[in-house]
This record gives sequence, structure tokens and C-alpha cells, in this order.
Amino acid sequence: QGCTQKYIVKNCFYYYLFKFSAALGEEIFYITFLPFTYWNIDHSVSRRMIIVWSIVMYIGQVSKDILKWPRPLSPPVVKLEMRTNAEYGMPSTHAMAATAISFSFFIATTNQYKYPFELGLAAAFVFSTLVCLSRLYTGMHTVLDVIGGALISAVLLVLLYPAWDTIDHLLLTSPFCPLFSVVVPLVLCYNYPKLDYYSPTRGDTTTILGAAAGATVGFWLNNQYAASAHTGTGVQPGLPLASSTMVFVLARFFTGLLVVLLTRWLMKSVVLGVLGYRYQFPMGDLQARRRLEVEVPYKFVTYSCVGFTATVLVPLLHQLLGLM
Repeated sequence: QGCTQKYIVKNCFYYYLFKFSAALGEEIFYITFLPFTYWNIDHSVSRRMIIVWSIVMYIGQVSKDILKWPRPLSPPVVKLEMRTNAEYGMPSTHAMAATAISFSFFIATTNQYKYPFELGLAAAFVFSTLVCLSRLYTGMHTVLDVIGGALISAVLLVLLYPAWDTIDHLLLTSPFCPLFSVVVPLVLCYNYPKLDYYSPTRGDTTTILGAAAGATVGFWLNNQYAASAHTGTGVQPGLPLASSTMVFVLARFFTGLLVVLLTRWLMKSVVLGVLGYRYQFPMGDLQARRRLEVEVPYKFVTYSCVGFTATVLVPLLHQLLGLM
């Protein structure tokens, strides 16, 4: 595994730029940007992004643990992160997520909104490039890891794009959607590739699939009861925002974010408490929380509730508060 070197920051601009860029490929970004899109831009755009994101990330995470390519050694590389150091390197899932989210957002919005094509393409390219470069700067991936991740994500986007409308229609109308959306991700999580030592990839994958499962059930439920959908009434890409519109956008976002974070905190406490009682371990026992029978239900239930809350309960709260 090597060891982590101490370092001195000599260029604060690059340091904070790439530390911020690295965060754009982590949970803090997913839990803010994806719900923001759903609450303020367009339901159909958000649905397509979440579908692509969950598929791409699952394939990327599983590929890491099948290929088992090591991350760069430290020394000589200086690593600025520690949490993901136990994971394998190829492909870079940060690069995959950034490419998938930025370009799926670009493709989905360019079909529905009028804005300069070159501007959207440039924004998607800059976003994905910053995240990719951040993985090199922080010492977490090689150039090959990053290029491989971006290329795999691009290929998956090309393959998924022709089926977008069909998948979206089935997820909204099929009576089997709720069952399929929960059972299939759970089966995938419980049958995740086994490693000789603990790696956070299984837990992260369960988090992603759980959030996508909860959101998908929410999409289906909203469609069954004809819940009102944003079709560009919140934010119009390429148009200046009026001050009153901006107030509503920010109010929807911060209200929703507060509810989502409270849901995550509450469900973590409840689910972990129930599992601790069932398997007889204290809530602070990190090793017990890493066991398959604990980690998968703990993270899947917690984040499926987060996804469901973001797509069903938060819009209802927006309506109740007159923020729609």
C-alpha cells in the first residue's frame, strides 16, 4: 500500500481548485446537484441523469474490483486523500461520473432548451476535465485510470442514449417498476465481487444504487398520481434569472436540501439501531458495520429513503409552502 507523504502547499490556487473539483465527483455533489435539477429544472432531465449515473457508476465500481489495478504508490506520489486509498484504481469512477453527469445533462437539455450548443458542450467538457485532472493532482489515479474511466463512460453514454426514452417510459408506466427498481439493485449489492480485504467500493455502490432505487420508485409514484412536473418553469438555461425566480429557486433548493439531510441522518440512526439490535453490536463498531449483512441493508435502506424523499416528499413540501 505504500505510505502517505507529508506535503506543503505551494500553490493555493491549484490546491483549492482541484480539491473542489474532486468534490464534484463525490456524495456532496450528488446529493445537491441531482436533486437541484429535479426541483428546479426538469423532471425528465433529472430522470435521465440518474439512470445514466447509476448504471455507469455500478459498472465502474465493479470493474475496479475485477481488474484490481493498484493506485499510484506513495511515495513517490503525494496523496491528498485517504478514504478511497483502499480502493483499486482502474477505472477512475470520478472520471466516469463526471463524464456521465455532465454530458447526459448537456444532451438532455439541448433537446429541450434553446441555448448555444457550443456553450453547453464547452461547459460539459470543462466540468469533466476539471474532475479528471483533480484525480491526478490528488495522487489518486494514473493518467491511464482517468482516460479509461472517461472512455468507458463515453461508450456507455453512446450505448444508452438510443434507449433513453424507452427506459424512461417503462420506469414511469410499468406496474413492475417499483419491484424491479428495488429487487435488482439489492441483488446486485448482495452479489458484489468479494475482496480479500475491506474496501469502501461495495458500500459506495450500495449508496448509489439505493439512492437511484428510491428516486425511481418516486418517479413512478409521481407519474401514477400525475404529480406536477417542472418542465422549465424554474430555471431556463441560457436565460437571465429574474430576482423573484432566483428567490424561489434558492428557497426550493435549501428547503429540499434540509429535508434530504434530515432524512439521511434519521434513517442512518434508525436503520443502524435496528441492525445493531438484530446482530448485537454497538452503533460505534466500525468493523461490524462493514459486514455484508449490515452494510448493504444499512446503506441501501438509508439512501433509498433519501432518493424517495427528494422525488416525492420534498416536491409535496414545496407545494405546501407555495414554492412551486
